[in-house]
Amino acid sequence: KAYVVIKHPQEAFSISGPEEMRELRQQPIDPQAEQEIIDSIEEVYFSNDSFDMVRHELEKLPPELNLQELEEYRDKLKRQQAAVSKRVADLILEKQPSYVKELERVTALQANLQLAAVICTNARRQLRVSKEEFTEASLGLLANQRRRQLLTGLLKSLRTIKTLQRTDVRLSEMLEEEDYPGAIQLCLECQKAASTFKHYSCIRYSMSRLMWWCSREQLDVALSRTCKHFDVLHYTKVQKAYTLLGKTQTAMDQLHMHFTQAIHNTVFQVVLGYVELCAGNADTKFQKMQYKDLCTHITLDSYIPCLTDLCKALWEVMLSYHRTMQWHEEHDKQKTVPSQGSNDAAGEPDELTVDRSYVKKKLEHGLTRIWQDVQLKVKVYILGTDMSNFKYDDFIVVLDVISRLMQVGEEFCGSKSEVLQESIKRQSVNYFKNYHRARLEELRMFLENETWELCPVKSNFNIAQLHEFKFMGQCRSPSVSPSRQAASSAGPALKELSLFQQYHQDGNPFEMHIEHKEEETEDVLASNGYESDELEKSVYQDYDSDSDVADELKQDYVDEQTGDAPLKSVSRETIRSKKKSDYNLSKACAPILTNTTLNVIRLVGKYMQMMNILKPIAFDVIHCVSQLFDYYLYAVYTFFGRNDMYESSGLGLISSRLRTTLNRIQESLIDMNAGVHGPPEDRKEKVPSPHLSQMVILTDSGTLYGLAQRVVATESLVFLAEQFESLQSHLDTMMPAAKKPFLQQFYSQTVSTASELRKPIYWIVAAKAIDYEQMLLMMAGVKWDIKEIMSQHNVYVDVLLKEFEQFNKRLGDVSRHVRIPLPVSNVLWEHCIRLANRTLVEGYANVKKCSNEGRALMQLDFQQFLMKLEKLTDLRPIPDKEFVETYIKAYYLTENDMEQFIKNHREYSMKQLANLVNVCLGSHINKKARQKLLAAIDDIDRPKR
Repeated sequence: KAYVVIKHPQEAFSISGPEEMRELRQQPIDPQAEQEIIDSIEEVYFSNDSFDMVRHELEKLPPELNLQELEEYRDKLKRQQAAVSKRVADLILEKQPSYVKELERVTALQANLQLAAVICTNARRQLRVSKEEFTEASLGLLANQRRRQLLTGLLKSLRTIKTLQRTDVRLSEMLEEEDYPGAIQLCLECQKAASTFKHYSCIRYSMSRLMWWCSREQLDVALSRTCKHFDVLHYTKVQKAYTLLGKTQTAMDQLHMHFTQAIHNTVFQVVLGYVELCAGNADTKFQKMQYKDLCTHITLDSYIPCLTDLCKALWEVMLSYHRTMQWHEEHDKQKTVPSQGSNDAAGEPDELTVDRSYVKKKLEHGLTRIWQDVQLKVKVYILGTDMSNFKYDDFIVVLDVISRLMQVGEEFCGSKSEVLQESIKRQSVNYFKNYHRARLEELRMFLENETWELCPVKSNFNIAQLHEFKFMGQCRSPSVSPSRQAASSAGPALKELSLFQQYHQDGNPFEMHIEHKEEETEDVLASNGYESDELEKSVYQDYDSDSDVADELKQDYVDEQTGDAPLKSVSRETIRSKKKSDYNLSKACAPILTNTTLNVIRLVGKYMQMMNILKPIAFDVIHCVSQLFDYYLYAVYTFFGRNDMYESSGLGLISSRLRTTLNRIQESLIDMNAGVHGPPEDRKEKVPSPHLSQMVILTDSGTLYGLAQRVVATESLVFLAEQFESLQSHLDTMMPAAKKPFLQQFYSQTVSTASELRKPIYWIVAAKAIDYEQMLLMMAGVKWDIKEIMSQHNVYVDVLLKEFEQFNKRLGDVSRHVRIPLPVSNVLWEHCIRLANRTLVEGYANVKKCSNEGRALMQLDFQQFLMKLEKLTDLRPIPDKEFVETYIKAYYLTENDMEQFIKNHREYSMKQLANLVNVCLGSHINKKARQKLLAAIDDIDRPKR
């Protein structure tokens, strides 16, 4: 602020008079007070020179002037002026020594200038004298010397120019030797030398050629070669050359362009080669096609080889990129370690760090970009062909190849390959619908031609031994060969290595994958037969002659060579002590199944292979798997279990759960209007109901009404259900979480009901195997109103027991051809005994007159029947034993007890209860009580009506 005031000293003191100067001397010398006065001065007083302070103060005056206020304001301005004046005076006094010193320097400078003027005057005078004294001869000598020096320099320049002109030849040699860093270094040195002689026209031409060599055209071509076959030495030279040019970032941009171009060119050339090969002519129209259109010309026969070669070629590109990244990572590590111990210039490390960071980010970003290009190219190829008519094995190969490619993608950049998954899902859903439809029709054909003969398999047969289930791992198999155990033990170590590590130097994951498949197929075909199992050869001597067995069926004989010795000893011991009703041990306990059962199991394995490879369609596949089981179950029920007498029997043969399952299958899967025109959409999802083969005879009493076929059919279904149970955990892991309730319901409502079909199927045999009508007729001829206790039972009991003995013998005959498991024989005996006991009650209910002695005879007959029956069967307790005994004892009940008996025992028919009341009339029940009891029976029957 003080300096501004100094600019206007006249204005500062112009209004000061003697009085003001006296006031100035009387001002307080307190610096703080002085500073406060200066701070109170308005900012406008410190402005530029054009400021008019008088006008400023006049404009500030109010309209009405007050003398006292004006004087006070004037005094304030005077105090401010005095403070500023005092500060200016103080500053002048403070700067006085500096002023004196500067004045002395000015005086010294003036003296020096005068001395310089004298020296210049003398020099000019002496130059004039020298000019006059020199001669023309002396100047001529100097001129010649100078010309000589110039010519010597020119000769050196000409020699350098000659060397520069010969550089082209050396550059060509170095490029042929792929010494790119040396070529670039030579170019840069020549360029530097040529810049000194650029005023020569020949040098300008040479410089243009050098600029062409340094334009990186040759280098760019060399860089592009690394995209398909990466060579460390070659790539190192190229990168050094770009580093010398200072174009590291440009090289990385170019490299990514080359990789993109390499992917496009590779897939185009592979597909074009197959298209032209299949076309069989030299027509060049294919070369002008777009890649998408070209893919539609691939034939079905060449589809898989072309896909495999396509993936192999793309693998080479991705492997080159992967190795490129590895090269840069190792290169960065080597550069980082020395730079940490040295103190380079500040600019150079920063530039190198920027380049490294750019290259690293570019390479990481390029991973996703390149994989996206690969996915799009393969997607176009996948969708270019309709695969709905492919063979199953061919389609599985396609899925395997794509699955392996997706594995490559996951290891390459961590991608889930959504593009590939979506495209293969579309093809898979389309293929699988057609395939499943054809398999259901094929299953119907198998079922309609099935004779339900036993398919002989090993006693240790397991579905994991079938080729279709090999994908689930050898660990599920009962025994594994030593070579496979060694392979499995080495497996985890191999799995730790990624594909890029396994095939880093040579090989291809797609080639190895196909070879592995072929080896696996050969291994399955080589392990069949009964050569090492003498027991089973003797057991199945009617079936296992190799000369009579088709080659396809031999695949079902799985030879694992385990458990033979224990099987022999166990069989012999158990055969000696076998139970009366156990027809199971007359044969080795091999599973009961048919060719159709094996076919269904194989189909399930194939479906699960597809699920395992392609998780997104797992639910669709599992739904189709359930339809295979549903159709098989429905066929067995339709062929052997459907009978209109179930309801009338009152035995509850079909549970509500089984009935619900059968109704569901019929509504959702069975085309009940086969041959009738209906909505094509509904018809397409359904299959006509199968018909039993005419070769199967179910009406012959000599074969127990086709019992052998019924056992094979029913127990093969139970075996199939057991296999489904063993696969439940594996299916559950494949099923999406939202769809798991469907799988749980399928197992709880359908699979678990397979064994429940035994009751209705074997009931038909039990109902026809024994002549129950004959027994009723014989019982009707017995006189029950006897007056004395009898010690001999009636003849009908012996006839009935003889029927059971004959039934037992025929069961034994059947078991010599088909093993009858214990649960089956128990169901058969239970049905026969239950029907016999109900026939006894029905016979007793037909009695018109009966005495107490007659009731005792009934008890004697029944006890005789039970005693002899228990020697024929081990089934305990005897079914419906209480049903007969309770009915016989009811004869002795009083009126009140009889009424309570009628209300509690609704298992008896109205006729049986009414007969009980009528027979008791006269003995211990009167007519009034009879009417009351009949009314009670009628009340029970009324709700039913």
